Amino acid sequence: MGGDGRLTICQISDIHCGSAYFIPDLLERSILEINDLNPSAVVVSGDLTDAGYRQEFEMSAEYVRRFQCENVMVIPGNHDSRNVGYIHFERLFGERYSAISFDDAVMVGVDSSEPDLNDGRVGREHYDFVRHAFADAGERLKIFVIHHHLIPIPGTGRERNIIFDAGDMLELLDDVGVDLVLSGHKHVPYSWKLEGMFIVNAGTASTTRLRGNTRPCYNIIEIEGSRVRVFRKYPFKERELYVDFDSETNQYSRYEDKIDSEITVPSDQ
Repeated sequence: MGGDGRLTICQISDIHCGSAYFIPDLLERSILEINDLNPSAVVVSGDLTDAGYRQEFEMSAEYVRRFQCENVMVIPGNHDSRNVGYIHFERLFGERYSAISFDDAVMVGVDSSEPDLNDGRVGREHYDFVRHAFADAGERLKIFVIHHHLIPIPGTGRERNIIFDAGDMLELLDDVGVDLVLSGHKHVPYSWKLEGMFIVNAGTASTTRLRGNTRPCYNIIEIEGSRVRVFRKYPFKERELYVDFDSETNQYSRYEDKIDSEITVPSDQ
């Protein structure tokens, strides 16, 4: 919790170190901007690498170490589980399933990746972890972090991008009372309201692997009591409010994109 009574979580996703489309300047700028916010937590929601190779993981770990934040949650994505990459993930980042507890929130992250597959699943063997991690949350805000989609996202193509056990997971998350889901995967920022749960998808923060008119961006989540505001932040540009909801009243607003479409990248790219 920040000194102003606000819990600030920055979510950055799909940085893809090692990709031909990776733009270091975008990631370095994002890290500087996030550090300036002095957030309560930073979430890196998967696809740190392009193909799961050792050198890509070591590069991504060097970037993650630059976050000046006591609470950093990192989960793997489908690209990170290629070529036995989960071995490097565990060596450099630790457990693939984790939880962070705050005064006003509990955040739980899981690995939804499958070795050498783009498809994902959580698996029944991990449902108890999720249930137990939220068991003592009480009235605190419950945040769930996963790389893959739980429901289809517009502009991402075929609906095979949701995890295989999406139905079971949605039932579990509803049963334990999850308020907010943070995910990544297909580089399209979007949000859904499903019953009393709000699902917020992040775009890619540091690549030009972009669909349609999307742009590199990351999310800033500000929590004050039951009110949650999600801002979309474009590196080098102003942030923009695009989700505003109250977890107690279920009031919800989503705002349209208003920032121009120019992508700022180094002149030598």
